[in-house]
Amino acid sequence: MRAVVCHRAELTVEDVPDRGPERGQVLVEVERCGICGSDLHARTSCDETAADVAELGYDDFMRSDQRVVMGHEFVGTVLDYGPGSRRPWPVGARVVSLPVLATASDGVQLTGLSEKAPGGYAERVLVTEAMTMPVPDGLDADAAALTEPLAVALHAVRKGEVGARDTAVVIGCGPIGLAVIAMLKASGVRHVVASDYSPGRRALAERCGADVVVDPATESPWSGFAESRYLTDPAALMETGLEALEKLRRVPLLPWWHVIRAAEKAGASPRGPVVFECVGMPGVIEHIISSTPLLSRVVVVGVCMGADSFRPSIAINKEIELRFAFAYDPSEFHQTLRWIASGKVDVSPFVTGTVGLDGVAGAFADLADPERHAKILVDPRV
Repeated sequence: MRAVVCHRAELTVEDVPDRGPERGQVLVEVERCGICGSDLHARTSCDETAADVAELGYDDFMRSDQRVVMGHEFVGTVLDYGPGSRRPWPVGARVVSLPVLATASDGVQLTGLSEKAPGGYAERVLVTEAMTMPVPDGLDADAAALTEPLAVALHAVRKGEVGARDTAVVIGCGPIGLAVIAMLKASGVRHVVASDYSPGRRALAERCGADVVVDPATESPWSGFAESRYLTDPAALMETGLEALEKLRRVPLLPWWHVIRAAEKAGASPRGPVVFECVGMPGVIEHIISSTPLLSRVVVVGVCMGADSFRPSIAINKEIELRFAFAYDPSEFHQTLRWIASGKVDVSPFVTGTVGLDGVAGAFADLADPERHAKILVDPRV
């Protein structure tokens, strides 16, 4: 079959061997496969990430000297099943799948990010039957292909534990930032601030539902907090605490310590916004920690494949909560698919181009320009 092969950061279309489905696997004909921001990074920086995840026990992340078929955001139709499969969907049924391939010889592999699990920049892809889900009737291939990246965003939003009345700040409005904005609004968050240097991406952020869109070259995404309920001065936090305690202790026999704990449980204690780092470049975490209001929760979604640093003393004194989000679980993937199918999430702003296999290398180059595209899909049939 024809596929796009990545080798030493070069992308070429080649004929690669067909692989039949093993036990518990499904062979899928690819209709669409999205080009992910992590694919752009992995093409040039996979060796650093491979070394990192090897420390965690996964030795098969792609390396530059290997020949890897990338692509993990795909939708397609069922062609065949491996032996012993349940065969829950007829041949020709449209499906999506978590990009995790269970194999008999190599264990569990990351589809599209491992030489041992070729991905969706190809005519066909193998998926794990248990990780596969049918596409609801009426949902087109372009929309279904966005299930995977939007599931990443849903997981990040859930990781951030954002309340409807919280302010969410999204730093970076590339595909993952746009997905986070869409999922914040679908989750009922009322106030979303989005920041990006690109006019094109800011326009897309508005279409995805951002309530305030900021160009950080001329306006800080944090400027609106100076007169807000969020605290930007450590002295002000101490003054707030002292004032509250003085008032509580004026009430005779009041167990003020219980009142403080009850206020915490009720969400009445001071807190900061929830910030989503969706850039994935060195220095961004430090910028957020040094700039965001006190008591902020920061969810790191952008994949920085190199080393980075920040000042822990600043984070400690501001009591910043730092969380990292990776992928999603099957229930989040399923929920995302249902939200897309129901229209709860509007995916129309995302897809800005479609190419065949021969156009993948050019699409990678085009995606480096934020003014040209948000999400490009690959259609192996053209």
